[in-house]
Amino acid sequence: MIYLKTDEEIELLRENNILVSKTLAEVGRHIKPGVTAKQLDKIADEFIRSHGATPAFLGYQGYPASITVSVNEQVVHGIPSDKVVIKEGDVVSVDIGTFMKGFVGDSAYTFAVGEIADDVRQLLDVTKEALYRGTAQAKAGNRVGDISAAVQDYAESFGYGVVRELEGHGLGRKMHESPGVPNYGLRGRGPVLKEGMVICIEPMITMGSRAIVFERDGWTVRTRDRKPAAHYEFAVAIRKDGPDVLTDFSIIEQSL
Repeated sequence: MIYLKTDEEIELLRENNILVSKTLAEVGRHIKPGVTAKQLDKIADEFIRSHGATPAFLGYQGYPASITVSVNEQVVHGIPSDKVVIKEGDVVSVDIGTFMKGFVGDSAYTFAVGEIADDVRQLLDVTKEALYRGTAQAKAGNRVGDISAAVQDYAESFGYGVVRELEGHGLGRKMHESPGVPNYGLRGRGPVLKEGMVICIEPMITMGSRAIVFERDGWTVRTRDRKPAAHYEFAVAIRKDGPDVLTDFSIIEQSL
């Protein structure tokens, strides 16, 4: 079932997602060679709690940490540990969720560590642009497939893989609500977007094959060919006059 939100509920969702953006900025400031993923998790946990929220990921379906930290070929859901040490040239995707005032925030950003290879930089740029192009389709009267096709068409025009097994989702009092928002599909297909819907759009794009592997830890997803992946995520409210983006990447990018 798809739940439509009131203006007041959307503002509570915005408050959560701005906090997620601020937390991503705080974590991003600490992503540098020698730092462990476990240290980043601790920084995020303390920052979220100091702002009156709780980490939405911690304990979710048994997940053991407050954020996910996915490095290089890891697409999503990397579990932070002391064994994961950030290195120069890495790309680090951080996904963060908050729970505050009865609602959830959820966004992700992929960070470059120092100087990265030109082809990897292009992957990040294209993935972010695919997010923007998908988001532009998130307006009342369109369909989910309009978002999906915009993401897929742009990413595949560069020869990149678009992950099929994972997708965006509705967002509200729960982290995952209907509808699902795939990163591939056909224009004019799927559920109609209605004013008051709030969704997460999150391209997961790979440099090589779109084939993925689910690791034995039950969470981490990586590319089968071990080529890099990128992941960005917006929370977006559907409005008649266009998308109302609840996430604020400018907070993150001004901090870097």
